[in-house]
Amino acid sequence: MPLTIVRNDITKMDVDAIVNAANASLLAGGGVCGAIFAAAGEAKLQKACDKLAPVNTGEAVITKGFSLPAKYIIHAVGPVYQGGGNNEENLLRACYKNSLNLAKKHSCDSIAFPLISSGIYGYPKDEALAVATDTISKWLMKDDMDVSLVVFDKDAFELSGDLLGEVKAFIDENYVDERYERFGRMRTRQLFEVDAIRADSDMVARPKPDISESTPAEPDKAVPPKPDITDSTLAESAMAPRPDLDITASISTDFLSHEAMPSYMRHADSAAHSTVFGDFGKRLDEPFSTTLLRLIDAKGKTDIEIYKRANLDRKLFSKIRTGKKYMPSKKTAVALAVAMELSLPETRELLERAGFALSRSVMFDVIIEYFISRRKYDIYEINNVLFEYDQQLLGG
Repeated sequence: MPLTIVRNDITKMDVDAIVNAANASLLAGGGVCGAIFAAAGEAKLQKACDKLAPVNTGEAVITKGFSLPAKYIIHAVGPVYQGGGNNEENLLRACYKNSLNLAKKHSCDSIAFPLISSGIYGYPKDEALAVATDTISKWLMKDDMDVSLVVFDKDAFELSGDLLGEVKAFIDENYVDERYERFGRMRTRQLFEVDAIRADSDMVARPKPDISESTPAEPDKAVPPKPDITDSTLAESAMAPRPDLDITASISTDFLSHEAMPSYMRHADSAAHSTVFGDFGKRLDEPFSTTLLRLIDAKGKTDIEIYKRANLDRKLFSKIRTGKKYMPSKKTAVALAVAMELSLPETRELLERAGFALSRSVMFDVIIEYFISRRKYDIYEINNVLFEYDQQLLGG
């Protein structure tokens, strides 16, 4: 995957290069820097660093990895945060750009970054994350490399409070726990059974009227004649629904998962929507790859633009493109929908081609629905939220 977030110890990453959040003197410090020096072999690494120091803020230099799994260590000097008005953002962006360019110069295929300056240098974690993902993603639109953002634990990872609040509100409103879906179905059956039992009980308990000739009815209490059931008014009355038996009033549609809904309900929001799929019913046998290429053309995009925006490896996209029988994973299919900026109905149709659907009882799906329904197609922002909720990341 070109850019992913992983929870790990950066000194254990099996990549071509790792990035050290270094100080200007390239001395063994605390935090990530101290851990890298210790794992690489402090004496050997310090000797190599002494030859390169000092380094200006925003710049990067490279040394061997020594005892690390990584072949190289790239030392990038991040800015000390002073409120944001002292060019900190541009200097932080320069750290990532210079590190990536240095890795490319040394023929690296993979690199792992910490969130530079987000520790003792005080850069707000949510802003540091936004700068990192934006800078790396823009670099990846022109070059190829597998990039990892490594966080040791959740304390080192923080999203924008506004975004997190919006997503949480959407989840609270739309996420349906499977237990409650099952409860809804069980409650429906129970209500039918209770009504049936009541009906039987009423029939048993109700005494039959005595209409024998030995007890003539009083004139004012004479038994009324049996109604003519052919009468149109009475027939309509008999067919009218009974409010006391209308069980559907107690069944909430919130208990219906997306898959449980009929097609006309699932796509009701798209009745006036002009889909790029054309006549879906006439293309049921069309391979996923054929559908994908047709959509890319319809959206006026290029293959390269799509696989990069989808956070996909070029080799994987090539396999999807050329393999007529190839079926992608759900996260890959969703990534392609995001890259092509499909609407929610279009996304559902594309997923159906690959044998998947979006469900209100799956957290991953609800998060995806939040972004697509709001036409937010930044795959790295989506992945940040998925990571926060311990879900699979998009791409591959």
